[in-house]
Amino acid sequence: MVRLLFLLFPLFLFADTVFDARALPVPIKRDFVPLDKTHFEIIDYRSGREHAVDLTNRDFVLVSVREPGSDGRFYAVDKDGTVWLSGPVTSGAAQFRTPSGVFHVRQKARHHMSNRYPDESGVNNMDYMMKFTKWGHALHKGDVNWMSHGCIHIDPNDVVTLYNWVRIGMPIVITRHSYMPFAREDLRRIY
Repeated sequence: MVRLLFLLFPLFLFADTVFDARALPVPIKRDFVPLDKTHFEIIDYRSGREHAVDLTNRDFVLVSVREPGSDGRFYAVDKDGTVWLSGPVTSGAAQFRTPSGVFHVRQKARHHMSNRYPDESGVNNMDYMMKFTKWGHALHKGDVNWMSHGCIHIDPNDVVTLYNWVRIGMPIVITRHSYMPFAREDLRRIY
Protein backbone atom coordinates (compact mmCIF):
# COMPACT_ATOMS: atom_id res chain seq x y z
CA MET A 1 0.00 0.00 0.00
CA VAL A 2 2.82 2.42 0.90
CA ARG A 3 4.48 1.74 -2.46
CA LEU A 4 1.19 2.44 -4.26
CA LEU A 5 0.84 5.78 -2.43
CA PHE A 6 4.45 6.64 -3.27
CA LEU A 7 3.78 5.95 -6.96
CA LEU A 8 0.52 7.91 -6.99
CA PHE A 9 1.79 10.90 -4.97
CA PRO A 10 3.18 12.78 -8.05
CA LEU A 11 -0.30 12.58 -9.59
CA PHE A 12 -1.69 14.47 -6.60
CA LEU A 13 0.93 17.18 -6.90
CA PHE A 14 -0.05 18.04 -10.44
CA ALA A 15 -3.76 17.26 -10.33
CA ASP A 16 -6.22 19.72 -11.79
CA THR A 17 -7.88 22.12 -9.37
CA VAL A 18 -11.01 19.96 -9.50
CA PHE A 19 -10.78 17.64 -6.50
CA ASP A 20 -11.53 13.98 -7.08
CA ALA A 21 -13.60 12.61 -4.19
CA ARG A 22 -12.36 9.10 -5.10
CA ALA A 23 -8.69 10.05 -4.82
CA LEU A 24 -6.68 8.49 -2.02
CA PRO A 25 -6.06 10.79 0.94
CA VAL A 26 -2.51 11.73 1.85
CA PRO A 27 -1.64 9.72 4.98
CA ILE A 28 -1.22 11.58 8.28
CA LYS A 29 2.41 11.13 9.38
CA ARG A 30 2.26 13.03 12.66
CA ASP A 31 -0.22 14.61 14.97
CA PHE A 32 0.04 17.88 16.83
CA VAL A 33 -2.16 17.96 19.93
CA PRO A 34 -2.89 21.15 21.92
CA LEU A 35 -2.70 20.54 25.70
CA ASP A 36 -3.46 24.15 26.67
CA LYS A 37 -2.99 27.57 25.06
CA THR A 38 0.78 27.31 24.65
CA HIS A 39 1.73 23.67 25.30
CA PHE A 40 1.50 20.96 22.67
CA GLU A 41 2.49 17.38 22.04
CA ILE A 42 3.82 16.07 18.73
CA ILE A 43 3.17 12.40 18.00
CA ASP A 44 5.20 10.94 15.13
CA TYR A 45 3.26 7.93 13.81
CA ARG A 46 6.23 6.60 11.83
CA SER A 47 8.67 6.42 14.75
CA GLY A 48 6.13 6.24 17.59
CA ARG A 49 7.95 9.09 19.36
CA GLU A 50 6.23 11.86 21.26
CA HIS A 51 7.69 15.15 22.40
CA ALA A 52 6.45 18.34 24.00
CA VAL A 53 6.47 21.82 22.47
CA ASP A 54 6.23 24.93 24.63
CA LEU A 55 5.36 28.22 22.92
CA THR A 56 5.04 30.22 26.15
CA ASN A 57 6.16 33.85 25.68
CA ARG A 58 6.03 33.50 21.87
CA ASP A 59 3.71 35.09 19.31
CA PHE A 60 2.31 32.39 17.03
CA VAL A 61 -0.53 31.51 14.69
CA LEU A 62 -2.41 28.29 15.33
CA VAL A 63 -4.53 26.79 12.56
CA SER A 64 -7.07 24.13 13.39
CA VAL A 65 -7.60 22.75 9.89
CA ARG A 66 -11.01 22.20 8.37
CA GLU A 67 -11.39 18.48 9.01
CA PRO A 68 -13.61 16.42 11.32
CA GLY A 69 -12.63 17.10 14.95
CA SER A 70 -11.04 20.43 14.06
CA ASP A 71 -12.35 23.99 14.19
CA GLY A 72 -11.64 25.21 10.67
CA ARG A 73 -10.22 28.40 12.22
CA PHE A 74 -6.99 30.28 12.71
CA TYR A 75 -6.03 31.82 16.05
CA ALA A 76 -3.48 34.62 16.49
CA VAL A 77 -1.90 34.16 19.92
CA ASP A 78 0.35 36.87 21.32
CA LYS A 79 3.29 36.29 23.63
CA ASP A 80 1.22 36.77 26.78
CA GLY A 81 -0.96 33.84 25.68
CA THR A 82 -3.97 35.90 24.60
CA VAL A 83 -5.92 34.89 21.51
CA TRP A 84 -6.56 38.31 19.97
CA LEU A 85 -7.79 37.41 16.47
CA SER A 86 -9.57 34.42 14.99
CA GLY A 87 -11.39 33.63 11.79
CA PRO A 88 -12.52 30.86 9.46
CA VAL A 89 -10.12 28.94 7.22
CA THR A 90 -10.10 26.14 4.72
CA SER A 91 -7.21 23.77 4.31
CA GLY A 92 -6.09 21.01 1.99
CA ALA A 93 -8.57 18.53 0.57
CA ALA A 94 -7.83 14.91 1.58
CA GLN A 95 -5.59 14.28 -1.44
CA PHE A 96 -3.66 17.52 -0.70
CA ARG A 97 -3.76 17.34 3.10
CA THR A 98 -2.07 20.22 4.93
CA PRO A 99 0.79 18.89 7.09
CA SER A 100 0.49 19.23 10.87
CA GLY A 101 3.22 20.38 13.23
CA VAL A 102 5.16 23.51 14.11
CA PHE A 103 6.54 25.43 11.16
CA HIS A 104 7.98 28.93 10.82
CA VAL A 105 7.18 31.72 8.37
CA ARG A 106 9.81 31.46 5.65
CA GLN A 107 8.61 34.17 3.27
CA LYS A 108 5.95 36.86 3.00
CA ALA A 109 4.65 38.53 -0.15
CA ARG A 110 1.75 40.97 -0.54
CA HIS A 111 1.17 39.84 -4.14
CA HIS A 112 1.95 36.27 -5.16
CA MET A 113 1.03 33.74 -7.84
CA SER A 114 1.26 30.04 -7.07
CA ASN A 115 4.14 28.40 -8.90
CA ARG A 116 2.52 24.97 -8.80
CA TYR A 117 -1.12 26.02 -9.40
CA PRO A 118 -1.08 29.35 -11.28
CA ASP A 119 -4.40 30.97 -12.08
CA GLU A 120 -5.17 30.75 -15.81
CA SER A 121 -6.42 34.34 -15.78
CA GLY A 122 -2.98 35.58 -14.70
CA VAL A 123 -4.44 37.10 -11.52
CA ASN A 124 -2.46 36.52 -8.33
CA ASN A 125 -4.10 33.68 -6.44
CA MET A 126 -2.08 33.78 -3.19
CA ASP A 127 -2.18 37.43 -2.12
CA TYR A 128 -0.99 38.17 1.43
CA MET A 129 1.10 35.00 1.24
CA MET A 130 2.86 33.76 4.40
CA LYS A 131 4.81 30.67 3.33
CA PHE A 132 5.57 28.18 6.12
CA THR A 133 7.00 25.04 4.42
CA LYS A 134 9.74 24.49 1.86
CA TRP A 135 7.13 22.64 -0.25
CA GLY A 136 5.11 25.84 -0.68
CA HIS A 137 2.35 25.56 1.93
CA ALA A 138 1.23 29.03 2.97
CA LEU A 139 -1.42 31.04 4.73
CA HIS A 140 -2.96 33.39 2.18
CA LYS A 141 -6.09 35.21 1.12
CA GLY A 142 -8.63 32.78 -0.26
CA ASP A 143 -12.20 31.59 -0.41
CA VAL A 144 -12.99 29.83 2.86
CA ASN A 145 -15.77 27.88 1.17
CA TRP A 146 -13.35 25.89 -1.05
CA MET A 147 -10.75 23.35 0.02
CA SER A 148 -7.20 23.98 -1.16
CA HIS A 149 -4.18 22.16 -2.58
CA GLY A 150 -2.68 22.19 0.93
CA CYS A 151 -2.50 25.89 1.72
CA ILE A 152 -4.55 27.61 4.40
CA HIS A 153 -7.12 30.01 2.94
CA ILE A 154 -7.75 33.00 5.20
CA ASP A 155 -10.95 35.00 4.77
CA PRO A 156 -10.37 38.36 2.99
CA ASN A 157 -11.85 40.15 6.05
CA ASP A 158 -9.06 38.79 8.31
CA VAL A 159 -6.03 38.28 6.11
CA VAL A 160 -4.72 41.88 6.03
CA THR A 161 -4.65 42.18 9.84
CA LEU A 162 -3.00 38.78 10.20
CA TYR A 163 -0.47 39.49 7.44
CA ASN A 164 0.56 42.79 9.04
CA TRP A 165 1.11 41.08 12.43
CA VAL A 166 2.99 37.98 11.25
CA ARG A 167 6.81 38.18 11.02
CA ILE A 168 9.40 36.05 9.26
CA GLY A 169 10.39 33.23 11.64
CA MET A 170 7.12 33.32 13.60
CA PRO A 171 5.78 29.85 14.49
CA ILE A 172 2.82 28.57 12.50
CA VAL A 173 1.14 25.68 14.32
CA ILE A 174 -1.08 23.32 12.32
CA THR A 175 -3.32 20.90 14.23
CA ARG A 176 -6.14 18.50 13.42
CA HIS A 177 -7.66 19.07 16.86
CA SER A 178 -9.95 21.72 18.28
CA TYR A 179 -8.27 24.72 19.89
CA MET A 180 -11.55 26.45 20.78
CA PRO A 181 -11.64 25.15 24.40
CA PHE A 182 -8.45 27.15 25.07
CA ALA A 183 -9.43 30.23 23.04
CA ARG A 184 -13.11 30.59 23.95
CA GLU A 185 -12.68 32.91 26.95
CA ASP A 186 -10.42 35.33 25.06
CA LEU A 187 -12.74 35.33 22.04
CA ARG A 188 -15.75 36.15 24.25
CA ARG A 189 -13.93 39.27 25.45
CA ILE A 190 -13.00 40.56 21.99
CA TYR A 191 -16.00 39.58 19.84
